[in-house]
Amino acid sequence: MLTLAAYFHALDPFILRISGDLGIRWYGAAYITGFVVAYLILQRLAKRRLILIPESRVYDAMVWLVLGTIAGGRLGYALVYDQPLLYTFKPAFPFWSLLAINQGGMASHGGMVGLAVACWRISRGWPDDTGRVVGKAPVLHIMDCAALLAPFGIFFGRIANFINGELLGKIVSPPGTPGPWWSVQYPQELLDRLSSPERLIQTPEQWARIDALSQTVAPDQSTGRRMEALARSYGRYQQELAPLLSSRHPSQIYQAIAEGLILTLVLWLFWLKPRKAGLYTAFFLIVYGVGRVLTEFIRLPDAQLAVQRFAGLSRGQWLSMGMVLIGGLLLAWVQSRPRPRFGARPSPVPAP
Repeated sequence: MLTLAAYFHALDPFILRISGDLGIRWYGAAYITGFVVAYLILQRLAKRRLILIPESRVYDAMVWLVLGTIAGGRLGYALVYDQPLLYTFKPAFPFWSLLAINQGGMASHGGMVGLAVACWRISRGWPDDTGRVVGKAPVLHIMDCAALLAPFGIFFGRIANFINGELLGKIVSPPGTPGPWWSVQYPQELLDRLSSPERLIQTPEQWARIDALSQTVAPDQSTGRRMEALARSYGRYQQELAPLLSSRHPSQIYQAIAEGLILTLVLWLFWLKPRKAGLYTAFFLIVYGVGRVLTEFIRLPDAQLAVQRFAGLSRGQWLSMGMVLIGGLLLAWVQSRPRPRFGARPSPVPAP
């Protein structure tokens, strides 16, 4: 059905819903897909001896990368965006809210810190049956390997953000007026009514129509629950809601392109030439950071933050600017020192 925007978001975040909030979600599938792709690429590189991780230890390396990504991403989200997760307990499992990853909440910057810790562990190598350590490598080389793999997971994660209807973009056309061909209408914007009403621009008459519709969807419920039910109706009330919703930038798609596709293209082009260990990580930090800063100008900050912007920039932008700075310093430091070169061509690394 045609709407005032090019697309009305009516996607269900569940691939398979078992009961209530229990089921297989696109978000979880995105993480699994990213890890599987990373494993296959890492295994291929190790088999061709293009990296210092032995082929027999690729699985062990991936276990550390997975744990580092998930633990870092979750802790980073709690520390930067939602501190109550660190100490809130619930009467039902999982008792500690920090462990409720099924309810979302992962920070990409935190995931990268977790990856760096995992890379340090992988760089220490593993003892073989004789007690000899195999697979020991410069930590910057392992970080280069992780940087090569990370954009795939970031891309799938941003696509999952779009399916979930989260991390909404800025409004480009108010309710009731035609939006550009590339814009999207998200029913999920109604969830901001209680937490951040200043981010919505519906008129009192439009809100009255939305409230009346919510009472037909979830009668005898609180306003918050009615809005939640209406926002998650997944297109069943598309005709009624379309004239009452804003048209927005699909910021998740922009970030999937910038942090996934463009970053992958740039990094793989660098991978074709021999380079010093650490240069690849530096390029990753710079390109990712610049892309994140630019795309967050058209993405709304997280609604739960008391202070959503500092000096006009979101927390994600400040963290990304820090990444660019670190990447620039790392680039200068690595270039200033004589180091062995690694690369896909023309000379693979020696077998461990």
